[in-house]
Amino acid sequence: MPSSNASLSGQAQVIPSGALRRLFGSFTRDTDAASAVEFAILVPVLTLMVIAISDIGFAVYRKIQVEDAAQAGAQWAVRNGFDSNGISNAVTSATNSPITASPAPQEFCGCATGSSVSVATCGAPCPGGAKAGTYATVSSQLVFNTTLNYEVVPTTSILAAQSTVRLQ
Repeated sequence: MPSSNASLSGQAQVIPSGALRRLFGSFTRDTDAASAVEFAILVPVLTLMVIAISDIGFAVYRKIQVEDAAQAGAQWAVRNGFDSNGISNAVTSATNSPITASPAPQEFCGCATGSSVSVATCGAPCPGGAKAGTYATVSSQLVFNTTLNYEVVPTTSILAAQSTVRLQ
């Protein structure tokens, strides 16, 4: 009579339950390559996260530069009076980024009302009793491109800022 371990023609070999337990037990105890597999799975995800966070950081930094450039143009107008070319030069040279003074600086008369300026005729009385003053609006913008195409955000964005100051 053949033993249970022997191979019979036409029948599957029977493995004793103790041997099967030892075989699967060795697989569950073998963790030598587990950290390498986990690392290989996580590296692309972590890399994408680092690039995305860097893109967000660069966008915020560029937005601050655009705001600073508009403010620099407004400060130039306060010191030197309204000169469209001078203000545009102050905007473009305020940072080392390719920021443009777009749209062009504008001069207008208006009355200050709370947090805004309403357009008025130069020298006309304002609702508070003061005369309408001369103001300058300085705009700046920059085209920002992301490092990767994220499919959910545009790869190209226009960062813009505007500053309005009273000249006299």
